Amino acid sequence: MKILFISLGCDKNLVDSEVMLGLLTKHGYTLTDDETQADVIVINTCCFIHDAKEESINTILEMAQYKEQNLKALVVAGCLAERYKDEILKEIPEIDAVLGTTSYDSIVEAVNTALEENTGEHFEHYESIDYLPDNSEVERVVTTGNHMAYLKIAEGCSNHCTYCAIPKIQGPYISRKIEDIIEEAKRLADAGIKEIIVIAQDTTKYGIDLYGKPRLAELLTELCKIEGIEWIRFLYAYPESISDELIKVVKENDKICKYFDIPIQHISDKILKKMNRKSNGKSIKELIKKIRNEIPDVILRTTLIVGFPGEDKEDFEELYNFVKDA
Repeated sequence: MKILFISLGCDKNLVDSEVMLGLLTKHGYTLTDDETQADVIVINTCCFIHDAKEESINTILEMAQYKEQNLKALVVAGCLAERYKDEILKEIPEIDAVLGTTSYDSIVEAVNTALEENTGEHFEHYESIDYLPDNSEVERVVTTGNHMAYLKIAEGCSNHCTYCAIPKIQGPYISRKIEDIIEEAKRLADAGIKEIIVIAQDTTKYGIDLYGKPRLAELLTELCKIEGIEWIRFLYAYPESISDELIKVVKENDKICKYFDIPIQHISDKILKKMNRKSNGKSIKELIKKIRNEIPDVILRTTLIVGFPGEDKEDFEELYNFVKDA
C-alpha cells in the first residue's frame, strides 16, 4: 500500500511526521509523493495561527477529492485534530481517522483501521496531552536531506504566554531522558547526519521537570562527544533561562555554532507583562550585551510581535529603536 505524507507547521511537527513515517515503513507501507497513486494520505496538521489553520483545512479538503479516484483512506493527525477534536469529523466526514498531538505513535493502527472496508466507524485516538510517546527505538525517516536533522528534546510548554495556545494543544513541558536523546543522535550520526538542530518549544527549560534543574548545557556537551556530528545548534532559547553555563558551553565547544535563537517578542516592559513573558527590557538588553562580550562573532536571531493588544505608538517606537540599536 502506498502512503502520501503531508507535514504542515513547525519543525517539531516535522519530527513527529518522521517518526510516523518510520513506523509505517517498518510495517510494510511504501511512500509516494504522487497523490494520484496514494492508497492512503496522512496529513499532520498545524493550527498555531489563523493562516496555519486555514492551510490545514484547505489541504484536507484538497486531498479528500482523491477519494473519488484511488484514495482509500484519509488520516488527519496533529494540532488541528487535537484542538478541534469535537468538530473535525463532523465538519469533514471524508476523514477516516484522527490522531491527537500525543497519539502519533498509533499511526499504524490508525491506517490499518481506516483501510478496513465497511466498518462504518471513524478511528479516533486521543492520549492525554500530559503523555510522552516513547519513540526511543523508532528509526525515523529523515526528510531534511542527508546532512541535517532536527532533534526534539521535549514536548509541550508550560510558559503560558498569553498569545499562545501551545500548552492547550501540546500539553505541559515534558523532557525526554538524556540517554534516549543521545542514543537517537548517535543513530542519526551513524546514518551520515553531520548537523543536529536541537529543538523544543523552549530548549532552555530542558530537564527542569525531569531532573529538577536545567540540563541543556550538559546535553549539548554530551552531543559534542558524538563522532560524526560536526555542527550543533539549538533553537527557541528563552532569554530568562540562558545561563552563564550555557553561554560558556557554546563559547568553548567548536562543534556548537556560535548562534543564539532567542524569541524575545518585545522590549517594552508593559507589553512583555501583557504577554506574560518572564523577562523585561533591561534583562534582555543585558543578556545580549553579555553574549556579545563572551562570543564577539555570535549570530543572534529573534522573533518579535507588533500590534499586540494594548501596544501604543510609544511601545512600538521603543521596540523599533531597540532593533536598530541591538
